Amino acid sequence: MTVTDERLERDFYLREPDEQQAFLDNTWCNQCQEMDLGMTDPVEFEFKGRVFIEGRCQRCGAPVTTEIAEDDDIDE
Repeated sequence: MTVTDERLERDFYLREPDEQQAFLDNTWCNQCQEMDLGMTDPVEFEFKGRVFIEGRCQRCGAPVTTEIAEDDDIDE
């Protein structure tokens, strides 16, 4: 895999519905200083070899970003 400094768009909606919902529910909002408030308008992208989902806090509308640990990155 080649790591690039470019932001590469990915399709969030290709994920399984349960997985999508888990990512939308498990968030951290820096503005509200609370977790799991929910995310709207998700956009998935890859940057420097890492995968992120970016959206808006469901409560206050501030930007929220979640880094996704791909299955092969998780130690068993």
